Amino acid sequence: MFDPIKNFEKTKKLVGYKSLKDMSEKDYDALGFMSGLEVHQQLKTEKKLFCRCPAGHYQKAYDYDSEVIRHMRPTLSELGEYDGTALMEFRTRKNITYRIKYKTACTYDIDDTPPFLMNKEALKVALEIALLMKENIVGELHITRKQYLDGSIPTGFQRTGIIGVAGEFSISKKTIRLIQMSIEEDSCREVSDIGHERIYRTDRLGMPLVEVVTHPDMKTPWEVAEACQMIRYIARSTGKVRVGSGASRQDVNVSVRGGRRVEIKGVSQITLIPTLTHHEAFRQKALLLIQEELTKRVKNPKEWHLDFVKLALADVQREAPQLAKRLGTLNELNKGNIVAVNLPKFEGLLSFFIGPNRCFASEISDRLKVIACLEKPNMICCEDFDIGTDIKEYNTITKALRAKDGDSQIIFIASDDDVKTTIETIKERCELAFDGVPHETRKAMVDGATLFERVLPGADRMYPDTDSAPIPISEELIAEVGSHLPRPLNEELEQLKKWKVPSDTYTYLLRNNLMEMVRRIIEEFNVSPVFVTTVLAHRLKNLQGKIKQAEPFDVNKVYGLFKFVHHKKLEVEIIKDMLPHVWEHPQIDFESVLTLMPYKPTGKKALQEDIPILINKFNSHKRSKRPNALSDWLMGQLRKPALGSYPLAKLRKLVEEGVHDN
Repeated sequence: MFDPIKNFEKTKKLVGYKSLKDMSEKDYDALGFMSGLEVHQQLKTEKKLFCRCPAGHYQKAYDYDSEVIRHMRPTLSELGEYDGTALMEFRTRKNITYRIKYKTACTYDIDDTPPFLMNKEALKVALEIALLMKENIVGELHITRKQYLDGSIPTGFQRTGIIGVAGEFSISKKTIRLIQMSIEEDSCREVSDIGHERIYRTDRLGMPLVEVVTHPDMKTPWEVAEACQMIRYIARSTGKVRVGSGASRQDVNVSVRGGRRVEIKGVSQITLIPTLTHHEAFRQKALLLIQEELTKRVKNPKEWHLDFVKLALADVQREAPQLAKRLGTLNELNKGNIVAVNLPKFEGLLSFFIGPNRCFASEISDRLKVIACLEKPNMICCEDFDIGTDIKEYNTITKALRAKDGDSQIIFIASDDDVKTTIETIKERCELAFDGVPHETRKAMVDGATLFERVLPGADRMYPDTDSAPIPISEELIAEVGSHLPRPLNEELEQLKKWKVPSDTYTYLLRNNLMEMVRRIIEEFNVSPVFVTTVLAHRLKNLQGKIKQAEPFDVNKVYGLFKFVHHKKLEVEIIKDMLPHVWEHPQIDFESVLTLMPYKPTGKKALQEDIPILINKFNSHKRSKRPNALSDWLMGQLRKPALGSYPLAKLRKLVEEGVHDN
């Protein structure tokens, strides 16, 4: 009897899957791994890109003033063709609802008003980032329309314009080439997507962002993550981009030898990139092996076809009662007809490994969710890992389908309106298996898996925007923007190395654009670079998420804290103890923090006088006799009175002298 679990493990070995931590550069080279990036970064402007609505004002999912409902309808191109993505979205029969807040959206956002002139503030910020990326700036910016057919933009397209081409930046082992950088408007935020209903909110719609596109120069998942981080650092070094959840998103393009470019869409966290790209590489290798096996089984793929029959629930309940119970779960979500589908020559392929906890059947199920709008669990197949029923019960299905040895079966439940689309979707995905890796856009999941999102748009998805005139970019404007660029990223990294600060501070300092503050503190108050950087990247970072704040914290408070301690002529170590109070209550004045601690000036003489008394106390209690136990205990006792009044390094020497004298 066929065992899907054994088949899954067998095909996992056939694919040669290894975990990310066990992979080497040679392993990825053997796979033919290639990856490129499309990094989107919101710009910190007052207004949106093509209207005068405020940017950066967010609403909650259920905070809106009105709704607009639209439906996707494909139209013929000038060449008399339909776009594949448009056809796919049309088949979903989605009702697309936009929740509008009047404060953050206008008639331009819903395509009832032509665009305003491009936001000049946004254009200057984009130019600044392009120059930092060493891009060749275009002489004239032409606005084009890029099709967005998932409904996330009410117009069905995004206005975008290329601002620079052919730049570059460096990562640890190589230089990454850039194809281009564009300035464009952001899309809506999705609220939900259930069945035939998809809901968006429009607060983010139209906000200006830049898109940085690289060549596929990254050859390992770690290089992809590093390159993405460097792009983010460069953009943030301007101090003119938004930060926080959703402000920066990246699409990652991945392929392996023999495969095709697959786009992993909307990756929100750089830390997810290595796992996502690793799993995608092995998914493609598995799909190529499935293609190879199918080619052996089916001599002429064009003649392959599936069969299906509708089943009566009463018949299934009578002849396959355990199977009927499982069908009851499907029926709770997707009410309607019970349909069984036969897939000739597909035995062992539905349970074929394509990634951790995922097999080829997952590919079909994902498409049924997106295209046929069947909520998961949306199908049962004869190669399920958790069949939970006697395999003989499937004889009822195989007989009805007149299935042969070597075939495989799927059962689904769908309404009359969805049956045709469901069968077409199953047939389409199985036919694509004969071709290896399909061109598609996939959705990133937090566990490192990806799900089918839509067919990858074609290269002809962009066309001129007849509502927008070209924008000249003069040499004078480029010179003006270029005259106040921040320091290049490679110089900042070299500076950190010269300061000999811990390498684990680099990411926090660069990600949060704190280098200028660090310089000011070092130069103005003569503080050690190691101390300043660790206060920010260790102490402050550690406080985030651990202590609840009364109100938002402005990182410039840290500069003010150093300034206060300098003017009060306190020892700088006291800052580490003051910082938690300032973090928790950002509006508190620093004098009050000293009172809360509490701080009391203590001189060297008083500290020296306490040492013999404390030594006697230690000895009378017969404490630990391990080496340095007495000195460490004395430091713990004297740290609080010494803090802010006497350097802790000198206090250690004072303690050691006192121990030696006694």
